[in-house]
Amino acid sequence: MNKSQLKQRVCDAIDYNREKIISIGEEIFSNPELGYKEIKTAGLVSREMKKIGLEVEENIAVTGVKASLPGERPGPVIAVLGELDAIICREHEAADKETGAVHACGHNVQIAAMMGAAIGLTVSKVLDELDGSVEFMAVPAEEYVELEYRGTLKEKGEIEYYGGKQELIKRGYFDDVDVAMMIHSLNLQGDKKVIVGGTGNGFIGKNVQFIGKESHAGSAPEMGVNALNAAMIAIGNIHAQRETFPDQERVRVHPIITKGGDIVNVVPADVRMETYVRARTIEGIRTSNEKVNRAIIAGGYAVGAGVKISETPGYLPLLRTAELDELFRNNAKEFVDESQIIEGADFTGSFDFGDVSHLIPALHPFIGGVEGNLHTRDFKIVDKDTAYILPAKAMAMTVIDLLFDGASVAKSIKENFKPAMTKEEYLAYLEENSRIIEKSEIG
Repeated sequence: MNKSQLKQRVCDAIDYNREKIISIGEEIFSNPELGYKEIKTAGLVSREMKKIGLEVEENIAVTGVKASLPGERPGPVIAVLGELDAIICREHEAADKETGAVHACGHNVQIAAMMGAAIGLTVSKVLDELDGSVEFMAVPAEEYVELEYRGTLKEKGEIEYYGGKQELIKRGYFDDVDVAMMIHSLNLQGDKKVIVGGTGNGFIGKNVQFIGKESHAGSAPEMGVNALNAAMIAIGNIHAQRETFPDQERVRVHPIITKGGDIVNVVPADVRMETYVRARTIEGIRTSNEKVNRAIIAGGYAVGAGVKISETPGYLPLLRTAELDELFRNNAKEFVDESQIIEGADFTGSFDFGDVSHLIPALHPFIGGVEGNLHTRDFKIVDKDTAYILPAKAMAMTVIDLLFDGASVAKSIKENFKPAMTKEEYLAYLEENSRIIEKSEIG
């Protein structure tokens, strides 16, 4: 059977299961869960994978799920990924009333598209004609939120890193993977349906504690050290640095105060701030982060407050593998006009798939079918076939391209790929950027 016939078989299988694939996405949307808490979502993925006869490994990196589709003949291993977790956006009409969780970043679409690819590749039995195997990974904790909760998991030894893909890399789940792919939803303007070749920022995450001295705010403020003032000065200092950030680094720093004090008539002695420092390159992240740390410490120094900066490595910039982009682009053209595909895009957001892209060939296209900006009350699915079915087909077809003809394409891509880091270098980077900086009280 030739490659076109195999692709038609897998697309027919996906079309036959269209309603099932969409219902998976909608069920996940109705049950949003935050990172490392995705119990219902992981259970759904596990059940559906078992229904189509795949061997399933549960509880990888706490809540993750991996399903394996072995081929008849040995060859490269292709990983198809989706993300389990939701984001917090309490303003969204579908947000969980207790947690604020909602799928306003389209991760329910990712899981459904991954499941669609799994269904298509499995029930069509096309791997009987290919060389290699496929692993489907439902990955936890992509959104970098609830860091205090993740800190407790780390203290218990349940995780080492806050990001799900970081944890899977560390545990060896990508050691034998030759190519990885996943999709991401995005509101595309006009009639555009697909973006290939997008890149994104990396970041360092930081939790900051400003340590002052409490005193009665009315009768004796001069006896206290106002930690909130230290935080406000620090934010002003960060703003003063913005003109120094190189344009090409696309730096983004966006602090929030998560605790401003305890009660209004006491000088705040314990104030907390959280922020990311994002940039396009690792060096850009490093130099920008140094400036931000200097600004934060100076805020404490100005009023005599102590400062404790707890840094986490965040995510690496998203890199592209051009050969994979081209394969996906050609497959997407079977369903959309070439004019509806955007080549290349510059994102200042961050994705933990960036970590994967530093180690192995990686594909991360963006798919339309949604309206509203990510992480906002306006995000919604408006075209189910574009959102769910198109990426399921295009990813499954790309797997066929990679593993057809003795897996010659996958082997060529892997052979020509030059990783930005080895796994050892990557883990060392994570360790170097997991640190605490403390400046004791001065005043």
